[in-house]
Amino acid sequence: MEINKKTLRYIFLGAAGCILLYWLLHETERIRAVWMAVSNVLSPFVTGAAIAFVLNVPMRAIERPLKGIKKQGLRRAVAIVLTLLAVGLVLTGVVYLLVPQLIMTIESLIDTIPGFFTKVQTNVTSFLNNNPDLFAWLQANTDIENFNWQNLIEKVVAVLSNGVSTVVDMVKNAIVGLSTGIFNAVLSIVFALYCLSRKEILARQGRRLVYSILPEPKGDEVIRVLRMTNSSFSNFISGQCLEALILGALFAVFMLIFNMPYVPLISVIIAVTALVPIVGAFVGCIVGAFFILMVDPQLAFWFVIMFLILQQLENNLIYPRVVGSSIGLPGMWVLLAVAIGGDLMGVGGMLLMIPLAAVVYTLLREFTEKQLEKRGVPQEKLVDQPPVLKSGFQQRQERKKARKQAAAQAQQEKDEEV
Repeated sequence: MEINKKTLRYIFLGAAGCILLYWLLHETERIRAVWMAVSNVLSPFVTGAAIAFVLNVPMRAIERPLKGIKKQGLRRAVAIVLTLLAVGLVLTGVVYLLVPQLIMTIESLIDTIPGFFTKVQTNVTSFLNNNPDLFAWLQANTDIENFNWQNLIEKVVAVLSNGVSTVVDMVKNAIVGLSTGIFNAVLSIVFALYCLSRKEILARQGRRLVYSILPEPKGDEVIRVLRMTNSSFSNFISGQCLEALILGALFAVFMLIFNMPYVPLISVIIAVTALVPIVGAFVGCIVGAFFILMVDPQLAFWFVIMFLILQQLENNLIYPRVVGSSIGLPGMWVLLAVAIGGDLMGVGGMLLMIPLAAVVYTLLREFTEKQLEKRGVPQEKLVDQPPVLKSGFQQRQERKKARKQAAAQAQQEKDEEV
């Protein structure tokens, strides 16, 4: 092997990589400490970039009608202000609908729970009196006569009261803890506004960096994939918000039709939790069913039935078409991406994995089509109903049979000529 500068560079890079790998494997605690320190420094900027990416979706729609403003800086400033106002109004509306009714609901539940369990005790006693055979079986197999219902009610009320007080304490601690992160929050918002105001310049600088490192064809491919990723994430965010709005509106309409309580509270909870793909609405269903259960157990049962019906409608019709079609990912792969992302990284993984899966799906489809074209695979083998494929043994037998038939036919034609 010839020893030249290129070979020496490869040897040096290989040796440096081995040394780095050895250090990574033997200094895990120090690496973890360094990683945590770097993460703490970069987290406000990463958060700011994520905020800017999310806000850029509505800002693009707001900025289009402002093309009449000739000065680009003024147009961008107006678009940013209008975007912040729109997002602030949405968040204020959600908080205004959610928080007061949630407080009122918890207060009413605390007052309702003792009467609810007393009512349950009365209904159970009445049911047992109307079914003497069942009551006799319970007497024979359980100690129901000495069962202390009042003690059970007091324990349940105490547990729920302690749970409510624990939640209140957790909220207080969270509020106190948030005060220590004000600086990071302000820094993230300022960085997000900077990214939004100079996004074209940042994109141009990023392209220059890519082309300065990679050859032009590879740079083109990297830029294309990054643009595809940006489009996929943007479509996913807008589609997810639209899907949550549709689902919340459906629940509000049907709950009003069936005269169910807590319509604004439950519909907003379901709309907010539906932002988490596929599984988020089930959390809203559990919370809503619990609230309705304290008022009317029968209505809670019908609420769950209504949720299951609407959820089937949402999973099979709304979600695949609103979210799946907007990012170019079939519904089955959306469900798979949610399952994998949730198992790996929780709720954040669910939100991140769907657009990433859409990008991987598109790239894999392009790669497959390119390879099939290169290999010259017949199109009839790629249709929905391909022809029956035979084994090598069957093909050899058919060729032998065809040769015998051809030989026999040739012999027959020869005999006829004679």
